[in-house]
Amino acid sequence: MSGQNGRAVASRQYPCENCPLRPLPVFRDFEKQELAFISKFKKGELAVDKGATVLVEGSHSAHLYTVLSGWAFRYKLLQDGRRQILNYLMPGDLIGLQGSVMGEMQHSVEALSPMLLCVFERESLHELYRNHPGLAYDITWIASREERMLDENLLSLGRRSAIERAAYLIAFIGSRAKVVGLNGKQSVQIPITQQHIADTLGLSLVHTNKTIRKLMDKKLIVWRDGGCEVTDNERLKQLAGWEGLGEARRPLI
Repeated sequence: MSGQNGRAVASRQYPCENCPLRPLPVFRDFEKQELAFISKFKKGELAVDKGATVLVEGSHSAHLYTVLSGWAFRYKLLQDGRRQILNYLMPGDLIGLQGSVMGEMQHSVEALSPMLLCVFERESLHELYRNHPGLAYDITWIASREERMLDENLLSLGRRSAIERAAYLIAFIGSRAKVVGLNGKQSVQIPITQQHIADTLGLSLVHTNKTIRKLMDKKLIVWRDGGCEVTDNERLKQLAGWEGLGEARRPLI
């Protein structure tokens, strides 16, 4: 853990057999031997404070993480401090896989809210690929899904108008949050600032504020002190010209 505000949990609060994410319809079931391996693969849990850095670009980490609860974002910095947010992370997402292949992280990860992470030892990946081809395929699927999301984000940055970009981004985050139960029975509450939106869309903060106001005037979102509340995700998707996630059940490591 590269940040200053992470604290290890001595005992497992959530054994893999009782993972609160597994009952969600979006995640596929594990076979018995896969669950046994993942239970051994997991070394504990890490509580992370809001604003803490989970991984730093250029660092070498001995661990991989799966988000058990909370929100985060991946980003890169230019030398002058300008930030590009690449994607958002929420329960079920795997953090740090890139460092396993590249040798070091090519981006940083920061917590948007308090988080709980499942911790895995990176060196055990070799055993996973050697003895559990189903799980190895799952990791390949996760990497391909990330590529697909980045393709859509690049399309948005390159061809959508400012209001279409904002509508797509909020609909995209809101849709992902809904399937992993982050909305409960209420509207999805996204814990981001307008600066986060600006740094994701490549817009100035002033332009972002004007664009957000247009979405509010259309009654598609409500902006509160704690972030953005999605009030009409379907109309956001229509405005963005986006068909939605279109995902079947997906793996959970």
